[in-house]
Amino acid sequence: MDKIKEYAMITVMALSFMLITGVAKSEENKVTEVINSVGNHITNEIVEIKAYQAKSWADAKKQWQSLINKFVKTESTQ
Repeated sequence: MDKIKEYAMITVMALSFMLITGVAKSEENKVTEVINSVGNHITNEIVEIKAYQAKSWADAKKQWQSLINKFVKTESTQ
């Protein structure tokens, strides 16, 4: 009877080990996928922000120049 318990315990331990290592590999892949998707999202956001800032600065420059032209007379308007 002791041999049966010993074999059962070894079997349970072996199955547990195989299940744990299988889950760890699966979770490792999921973690890698999440890290990649977060990295891609951040990269896309940076690109979008740079495009928005370039447009925003160009608009601000036009508005600033328009304001300066209202108060400063240039040689062509004298």
